[in-house]
Amino acid sequence: MPPPLTARGPAHRLLSQLKEYALLMRLDKPIGTLLLLWPTLWALWIAGEGRPDPRVFLVFVAGVVLMRSAGCVMNDFADRGIDPHVARTRERPLARGAVSPLEALLLAAALGAIAFGLVLTMNRLTVLLALAGAVLTIAYPFLKRFTHLPQVWLGASFGWSVPMAFAAQTDSVPVLAWLMFIAVVLWAVVYDTMYAMVDREDDLRLGVRSTAILFGDADRWIIATVQSLLLVALWLVGRQAGLGGWYLAGLGVAAALSLWQQYLIRLRVPGDCFRAFLNNHHYGMAVFIGIVLHYTFHPA
Repeated sequence: MPPPLTARGPAHRLLSQLKEYALLMRLDKPIGTLLLLWPTLWALWIAGEGRPDPRVFLVFVAGVVLMRSAGCVMNDFADRGIDPHVARTRERPLARGAVSPLEALLLAAALGAIAFGLVLTMNRLTVLLALAGAVLTIAYPFLKRFTHLPQVWLGASFGWSVPMAFAAQTDSVPVLAWLMFIAVVLWAVVYDTMYAMVDREDDLRLGVRSTAILFGDADRWIIATVQSLLLVALWLVGRQAGLGGWYLAGLGVAAALSLWQQYLIRLRVPGDCFRAFLNNHHYGMAVFIGIVLHYTFHPA
């Protein structure tokens, strides 16, 4: 009988490396997945008038997890020379050298391939949109070196699930889908600027660009303005989709959460800015609950 594997045996090493891959994919930090999932669910429920196709639903939920994970891997690959110098990110697997750049690229490629394989089960329009979405996802991590507006690109990347969801559900991308896409871009500018406020001092030192740096001392007021535009855009979405009181109640909760987020970032304390960023999960959930309740109590 062969001796049992020791703590340093191949099985242990494999599990340890798989853990590093999971950390690289941010499976331990689901906030990014949730911020991508909520607008996807908004679109699926509205496009399906409260009854999204189960197969489309499963493909898109799986796609959200896969593409967010691939995006995180590509982000860390792009930032592998920056992350070791930032307190919040220096323990990431690539920054610590626990995962090699080649391993990261192969992992991102594998995740993207699985996601694209799922998309191939959808209609042609969805597949074509997915190709454009892949470009958005791959390009985003590198933009912070060239523009102060990577948050806008992130919003486009996250919001691209909206026209894709409409395409998969209805084989068309109506004006309503693009209106919702604009709302998601605005939302991403809000929460990712809050996120960038956490690292503003490190980013200034390292030459990394963001809306938090671009906005400067006007950051809170500009965020408040974008939050207001976001609520208007979501109200227009509801009006275009014929959503009623339950949806408006959800927007009311979202508006209250916006005020709470403004309170959190009032002193620009990094920890509180991060709490405001995390709070956007509840924002997305409030809007989705409003949509679900509308279709539950006012079926088509």
